[in-house]
Amino acid sequence: MKNNSSSLQTQNQLFQAQQSLAKAQDAINQAHSHPGQETIKNAENALETAEHSLQQAAEFDNQDAIELVREQLQEQKQALQNLQ
Repeated sequence: MKNNSSSLQTQNQLFQAQQSLAKAQDAINQAHSHPGQETIKNAENALETAEHSLQQAAEFDNQDAIELVREQLQEQKQALQNLQ
């Protein structure tokens, strides 16, 4: 049972990181569509949240999935930098 619980926790942490990344992508798309100080700040905050979620998920086993999310996060950071 402990192993199953750990697996569920790993999946949950990864899911949360993926959801945070999706919200960051949405915020960056919004900033691209409507560039302004507020939308850019919202995108920056969303990226910080995604980064924090990813750090929490990185403590678990599925490093291939973590690396994929990490790469996607870097792409989104670059997209935001291009906007600024």
